[in-house]
Amino acid sequence: MPSTQPFKITLKNGEEVKVNDHVYCSPSWAVRDGTPYSIARIMEFLPAQGTPTFDKAGKRNEPITRARLAWYYRPSDVSDRTVADCRLLLAAIYSEVCELSQLRAKCYVLHRDRISDLAGWKKRPDRFYFTRLFDPWLRKEFEVIPATTVRNVPAHIRDVLISRYEYIVAEREVVPDLTDELRLCDTCEKWCPPAESLQCDRCKKFFHMECVNPPMLSKPSRGYGWTCAPCSRAHEEEVEGHEVRHLTPVAPKPKTNAPAVRGRGRPRKDRVLAEKEENVEIKHFKMWPFRYFGLYTFAEDTLDPDDLIFPRAATRVGPKYQATVPLAPGVADRPADIEERGGDGTIEVLSLVHEMSPGEVEAFEKQKQSLTRNDRLRWSVDWLTEVTFRLTDAWVNKRDFSTVSMRSPMRLQKFKKSETRYTDKEWTAEEVAAFEDAIQVNGAELRAVREEVGTRSMPEVVRFYAHWKNSKLREENIRIRRARENGVDEKVEPATREVTPEDEEGSIVVAPPRNVSCGACRTRESEVWWRAPKGLPTSVLCDNCGTGWRKYADLNVRPMRDEMLSKAKSGDKREGTPLNGPQAKRAKTGSSSQSTPPPVAPQLRCVACQRNGPVGKVLRCKQCQFRVHAGACGVNPDPATVESWVCDLCQNEKSLEASLMPDCLLCPRMRRDPKKKLIYPPPDSYLRACKPTEGQAWVHVLCSVFIPEINYSDAARLRLVEGVSAIPPYRWQNNCTLCDREDGAVIQCSECPAEFHVSCAWKYGHKFGFEVQPVKASRRESATTVDWKGHAGQMVPTIICKGHAGHKRQLFDICDTNDLGETSLQVYCKNYKQAPIAQTHGLLRKARRLDHILNATANGDISSAATPSAESESTQSSVPDPDPHCYRCQTEFSPFFHEVTNALQGEAKSWLCHKCHAESRKSYPVIIGIGAS
Repeated sequence: MPSTQPFKITLKNGEEVKVNDHVYCSPSWAVRDGTPYSIARIMEFLPAQGTPTFDKAGKRNEPITRARLAWYYRPSDVSDRTVADCRLLLAAIYSEVCELSQLRAKCYVLHRDRISDLAGWKKRPDRFYFTRLFDPWLRKEFEVIPATTVRNVPAHIRDVLISRYEYIVAEREVVPDLTDELRLCDTCEKWCPPAESLQCDRCKKFFHMECVNPPMLSKPSRGYGWTCAPCSRAHEEEVEGHEVRHLTPVAPKPKTNAPAVRGRGRPRKDRVLAEKEENVEIKHFKMWPFRYFGLYTFAEDTLDPDDLIFPRAATRVGPKYQATVPLAPGVADRPADIEERGGDGTIEVLSLVHEMSPGEVEAFEKQKQSLTRNDRLRWSVDWLTEVTFRLTDAWVNKRDFSTVSMRSPMRLQKFKKSETRYTDKEWTAEEVAAFEDAIQVNGAELRAVREEVGTRSMPEVVRFYAHWKNSKLREENIRIRRARENGVDEKVEPATREVTPEDEEGSIVVAPPRNVSCGACRTRESEVWWRAPKGLPTSVLCDNCGTGWRKYADLNVRPMRDEMLSKAKSGDKREGTPLNGPQAKRAKTGSSSQSTPPPVAPQLRCVACQRNGPVGKVLRCKQCQFRVHAGACGVNPDPATVESWVCDLCQNEKSLEASLMPDCLLCPRMRRDPKKKLIYPPPDSYLRACKPTEGQAWVHVLCSVFIPEINYSDAARLRLVEGVSAIPPYRWQNNCTLCDREDGAVIQCSECPAEFHVSCAWKYGHKFGFEVQPVKASRRESATTVDWKGHAGQMVPTIICKGHAGHKRQLFDICDTNDLGETSLQVYCKNYKQAPIAQTHGLLRKARRLDHILNATANGDISSAATPSAESESTQSSVPDPDPHCYRCQTEFSPFFHEVTNALQGEAKSWLCHKCHAESRKSYPVIIGIGAS
């Protein structure tokens, strides 16, 4: 038998721990990625994997390298709600085995009812408490109450609960029923379970639902009461006799299990009492101090020591969860050529050895042994199953057993059209190496392992994992057996513990940089610097903040240091005052001199300017995660709806107000692979910012801003782009110098004659910005001027090739803001991009632009007319002559004729039908990536 003396282990910090002690547990910094320590209770100590805990003599096998831990959760781990008390935990009936190297230090966790002075308990370091339990499978919280407070159960069940467990886990609504006095049925005088009993509203007596007459099938609905038969008759007599109804007696207030309320004032500090509470003995049954006893528990099942202690949920059996399937059609309705399932003709017999005679069984075994000399195959489940099937098939068909052969691994099953292998192909050395590497990284997550292997199907990976695991266990058992034969008790290698780095395994910053400050309290002085979690201004924490974060997950409550305050005051001295001189006033040392630093606001990086900004200034699309400054995409966000903001393209997927094709009208058409379901435009590029046009199409915000002919009907929101048809023809005819494509509108570099699409210039890293150019005195009255950061003049959008590094222009970035918080893009659009909506309607403005195009075309001035864009689904062309015909296919019928110059006809004007024109155009393949962003 194991020894009764408590077995203790010494941690790295020198503390001794034993079974049922509570500890901080955490892997290395690289694994936990800055998360706080986990808190757990030690259930048992274990040796290396594959070694029994005790040997035959009852001695504990050493060395001890692992421990089974029962976890606790922090409220922030299971819910998004904020909990101010960092010492509050949630218990759980969940355990795991961890290495001893992950145990950090000792702590103390008690139930709330075990603590007499909660305020004093929380002031002491490494002290925690719990009142509830969280079930990670049901994702639900339960109340935890002492087992001694459960009174509404039969005496023998209550005695078992109290003798085995310290606490009981139940739903919140069940706790008042469990802690009430014992409820007996007034009819049969037996115990009334809460789920099977009724209470009379008048006499307050309890009855079984089957003991009333007539029996009740279910409890009354919520909001309705029930009265027993005597009370009902008494009530009818009162109504018939017009007697005054007496008040219903009020039941006494149920007793509560909460500790008595303490009076005001400072709590009594009793050191001896606190130490007794820390060392109090807690009952455990099969290593657990509590069990579930709630709505879905049968009271008699708790007497069984092997009954499951986990919380349970309602059954999923019944018409609410199961479909009502009609009866199967009768035999008369079944076709004659289809045999009924379950008969001899629809099943495949795997073995009939039990029906063979002893002689046949002997011949059966002899033939089976002669089919292979490989001992590995003789014990293979797949081979044994197949050889039994083939020998049985020969016996059924009256064939001799000697006719059976196992040379072919293929077999034809009864309900399969083609032959299949009865066993998997042998794994190559490369496949086994890839499998073992994937197991090292992903563990038993076999889907990830299958992706790493690549050449095997999921069923093959699952079967091989079972064989591989059994082979490892077989090797371990062989090694243990050999060690026992040699009389060696140690069954593991001499290494006693896994070699790990220092105590905190990379959490402590050994060589902090100069002028470093704490990411939480801003202090610059600390004996020990800890690595900080992500999202803080600096990458280190001081000793106080680092310890508080790791132990209590508490980061934003540390006060400012007095040294920082004194240093800040010393720096405010007047000129000529010695820095080290005496202070004119003594610094305050009260609580007023200390202040809690404001919480660090989360930062988001804008994809347009690549600068961080607070939430609200920089928006993030809830659906596609697109991040951009609000002023750079024409959004005036409401602070209440910042978290739920959705970009225009994602919003259009639900509203369907514009086209579902997000291609920009001003850019070359992107050819994408329809099989690849990629978000286009990608959310990691500013080209994701698009706005709808008056024709329900889309254009990039960049294209609409930097092409001068484009206007907005609402420039404040950059919505409803107008003027695409007013773009002059030369912008559509010239090729882009970056992509060498002729479709799309181009603009010119401000420093050289190079022309390119706006989106191509953005993808190639050209400089975008706005230049404030001074205006001559003679033009100041007619020109629109702005005042931007001390520069007055006309704001001009500018694009400069990235090769012009030495230009002398002063450009303001599109996300630069002024004192009012407006971006340069917003100011430019409000002053120069607003359409005259006060004088004309949008439809009239569009008609005037089209009239200008038609008039210019009719007068022969084609160059002054705007070319119809992709928004109207056509390309530029002159008006064809009467009765034109295609010089290539000689057709006279086409929706559109394109003017071309034919060298064969002496440079004479010729026409090309739309079909031939489309076939003669070049195809430009575009790779999803730079071309699609």
